[in-house]
Amino acid sequence: MAEGEDQLLQGSWDRDLADALESGGCDLETVRNIIQGRELPCDQRAKIWKIALNVAGKGDSLASWDGSLDLPEQAIIHDKCQQLIDLQPVPEEEKPALLVDVESVITFYCKSRNITFKQNLNWPELLKPLLSLQLSRSDLYNCFYAIMNKYIPRDCVSNGRPFHLFRLLLQYHEPELCSFLDTKKITPDSYAMNWLGSMFAGQCLPEVTQAMWDVYLQQADPFLIFFLMLIMLVNAKDNILSQEGDHKEELIQMLETSPAHLEVEDMEDLFSLAQYYYSKTPLSLRKDNQNLFGSSLVALKDEEMDLSQALCLPVSVPEILQANQLQGDGVRFFVVDCRPAEQYNAGHLSTAFHLDSDLMLQNPAEFALSVKSLLEAQKQSLESGSIASGEHLCFMGSGREEEDMYMNMVLAHFLQKNKEYVSIAKGGFMALQQHLADINVEGPDNVYVHWIVSTSGSRGSISSPADGESPNGSGDGKGVKSLVNKMTFALKSRSVNVKEKVISFIENTSAPVERISFNLPWPENVVPDRHVSSSDRVGKPYRGVKPVFSIGDEEEYDTDEIDSSSMSDDDRKEIVNIQTWINKPDIKHHFPCNEVKETGHMFPSHLLVTGTHMYCLREIASRKGFAYIQSRQALNSVVKITSKKKHPELITFKFGNSNSSGVEVLAVERYLIPNAGDATKAIKQQIMKVLDALES
Repeated sequence: MAEGEDQLLQGSWDRDLADALESGGCDLETVRNIIQGRELPCDQRAKIWKIALNVAGKGDSLASWDGSLDLPEQAIIHDKCQQLIDLQPVPEEEKPALLVDVESVITFYCKSRNITFKQNLNWPELLKPLLSLQLSRSDLYNCFYAIMNKYIPRDCVSNGRPFHLFRLLLQYHEPELCSFLDTKKITPDSYAMNWLGSMFAGQCLPEVTQAMWDVYLQQADPFLIFFLMLIMLVNAKDNILSQEGDHKEELIQMLETSPAHLEVEDMEDLFSLAQYYYSKTPLSLRKDNQNLFGSSLVALKDEEMDLSQALCLPVSVPEILQANQLQGDGVRFFVVDCRPAEQYNAGHLSTAFHLDSDLMLQNPAEFALSVKSLLEAQKQSLESGSIASGEHLCFMGSGREEEDMYMNMVLAHFLQKNKEYVSIAKGGFMALQQHLADINVEGPDNVYVHWIVSTSGSRGSISSPADGESPNGSGDGKGVKSLVNKMTFALKSRSVNVKEKVISFIENTSAPVERISFNLPWPENVVPDRHVSSSDRVGKPYRGVKPVFSIGDEEEYDTDEIDSSSMSDDDRKEIVNIQTWINKPDIKHHFPCNEVKETGHMFPSHLLVTGTHMYCLREIASRKGFAYIQSRQALNSVVKITSKKKHPELITFKFGNSNSSGVEVLAVERYLIPNAGDATKAIKQQIMKVLDALES
């Protein structure tokens, strides 16, 4: 009886769908309401896809074209189209006409969009699911154009923006997996180019692609592809992490072909999981990247944020403010203000927890305590249901690059601990102030004062609501905002008593280095700059011009910095036993340290100094006692050694050479070195010996 009722219902919605499609004017919303997630009838697929792509009833775009297949790359287009047609399950006598249709579609698209077809483009794979619908040439072109316009992202090329965005998404949800692939130097464009460029049609079985597109086109959301890609990796996570010893190429091949294992029965779970991860992702991922899709021929704007340099997923200030006002299961942020204590005390977001990023270098023990307090405050706020609560950590800096470097180190710390749901407030506190000013430029009721508070509670341009009150005046029941402020206020003063050390500044621009006196206290005392006159020059010049060598205090990072990790050097790939190298007879000094990248990432390392060179051995986390030779620099190439006043343990080495036009910096390396004064003194003395030897 039940089976008969099911068949009756099946026949009922089938007829409703057929009637709606036949009546004309049927839109996508009507189709969705009738289908309600059921499997599409095969005989209606063509009509439904055309409605979903908004091309139903469109005219023939190729009508005015003369049909000439005469592009310079026409042979490549023809070969790719021929390969596609050869695989189609159609009678042989129909294949020539089908080949002309496909080649015409691609050729006309190239001509109309002024695009040069290249061998690696996935357009033929994108046409494959459409060919099964037996469309006319005009409908085939209209559907292809609509898919390219709406669903294939701009800049879908090697090192393109969509792949950097996907890596940030992967890091947000699966930091361990992202870190593993980063370590292997496996970037998303190496395995997902075909996924994104063909909407999985290039890897999946035809019936799987049809079932996937049935759902995907009804969803009508181009960003959903990123979450389908994410689920591919999430499902393969255990298998991927078990491939530690495999070669990079083998792992890429495994990843690239993983969609081939999908079956039609997997589609419901695939999309359910994708929607779940979508719901756990900040809306900024979509809102701030809308220009990835669309018909505009204008390239991505130069001022757009370079996602390849983003340490983690950026979130807009408006989303941060709005998210915690919403009820339900959406993304809610626990905001962590990483500015210095004095800036935080002067004014901060009322719901923000303070974590002074300076503590990480000045007092690691206090930093660890602060992190513990942060996580406890987050836990309590979640339990209380406060507006300050959020499962997602969002770090806020000042918005000034030179100040936020230390916040980046804090971010890197959390990412290295594989903490999920980590993001950064785009534009920092400056963007918050600007946004609040912009939305309250008119009217007497200025709610700016409800969002920005000072620890002292002073009012004026900044003000604090009463403890336990939300910005709209209603109580949150638990006063967690007050709790957060109390906890951060108790912690904020612990770093201000740390003694500041100042590195002596010595600069030589023209004279032999041996004429400069280094008999100075190291590194506590301050001495004025010494400029040696050209009349002091003695001895033979080194390579025509004397190298500039200075040990100085670094107020700000120079603009000519070069990340030495971008330089290719074969010996950096070499794996060595750390203790064996430390015990080598030519090693004069050994300093355990952390290599610090510009992004803030830190890597446990060892600086080894010989009579002529300085080596950095970066520890391999998965192989205790072993390290990569990360860098090998000649001591006579050191042109400057600097530190920060606030953080004397953070030492910057600049390497390069001198010529008639001045100093050319070729590489920059930074290290966090305990007892940095002893280390730099020893390195300086060894450099002097090298230069003395060269002069003699």
